[in-house]
Amino acid sequence: MFDVIIAGLGAMGSAAAYHLSRRGLRVLGLDRFTQPHAFGSSHGKSRIIREAYFENPIYVPLVRRAYECWAELESRSGRPLLTPTGGLMIGPPDGVVVRGARASALKHGLPFEELSAAAVHERFPALLPAASDTAIWEPRAGILNPESAIEAHLALAREHGAQLRFGEPAESWTERPGGLVRVRTGEGMFDAAWLVVASGAWVAQLVPELALPLVVERNVVHWFDPSAAFAHFGPGSLPIFIHEHEPGRIWYGFPDLGDGVKLALHHQGEPTTADTVRRDVSNDEVERVRALADRFLPGAAGRVRESMVCLYTNAPDEHFILDTHPGHRRVIVASPCSGHGFKFSSAIGEVIADLVLEGRSRFDLAPFSLSRFR
Repeated sequence: MFDVIIAGLGAMGSAAAYHLSRRGLRVLGLDRFTQPHAFGSSHGKSRIIREAYFENPIYVPLVRRAYECWAELESRSGRPLLTPTGGLMIGPPDGVVVRGARASALKHGLPFEELSAAAVHERFPALLPAASDTAIWEPRAGILNPESAIEAHLALAREHGAQLRFGEPAESWTERPGGLVRVRTGEGMFDAAWLVVASGAWVAQLVPELALPLVVERNVVHWFDPSAAFAHFGPGSLPIFIHEHEPGRIWYGFPDLGDGVKLALHHQGEPTTADTVRRDVSNDEVERVRALADRFLPGAAGRVRESMVCLYTNAPDEHFILDTHPGHRRVIVASPCSGHGFKFSSAIGEVIADLVLEGRSRFDLAPFSLSRFR
């Protein structure tokens, strides 16, 4: 008998396992793969973390707490997890990225500068935005290491007594007398007072009765050897950036941390499923990103080192899901995150622990409710 069973041990599930076990609860974590793996949404060597959140100002309090939780995790685990680089949100002054980042910064009093395209190029010579572009510079943005972060959460969860079973996914669950939840895997049945569904692209399989209107999207990221001077593309010279290069069309990039310059398109992938996703990457997909680099980041995209597929699991409004099941108040649905959730996971694990132990969170979770789909 467990206090909490967690289905899925990626970004959200590993953080939940840590925060729940740290508070003394008996935790069982289940995952279909062994971490780290490259089959879901929580891999790829680097993830952006930023505060001036262009998607919506509602995320800013949560990401500010996430920064604190990541720092705490670094201290407790002894692992370096966050590399500060600063960040640029680039695009038309009234575009989705710049307008949204500016609004979040102003609403929450975040430090930022608004730069012209010429000023961006002068400060960061590798970047060559269009003359009509502007940028929001936020000094606290940076890079998280997703594999190390998940491993840190899982290692500390084990230290606090969590049982973690890999290669053993939760297949189904039922409510038991007394409010308990019974979870079935290929190896047996497990009972708990609470169930946390944090299975990302597989989430709909565990809550089919909710008929969630989710679309799994195939996204590809690439690492390139710079063909120009390396000095322009290291973390001291090139910050993370998100660039709306055409209305509503976004690409993003990372400095070279030793694996090459990482570049990718955002929300422009084909629909798929978690179990049938195409894992091969075509030359056309590489060249599409290379063409953007040649225009806006010249010299960055030399030989392609590696390309990798990851999954976005998108809600129609591209917000998260973080709510209790409407028919089972001891079941928490804590994913998916519409392609922008990893940076929040340290704080979301804490939110899940608060919901289990206190029945509430200090954050406004209304935008992430399941009721918005009804």
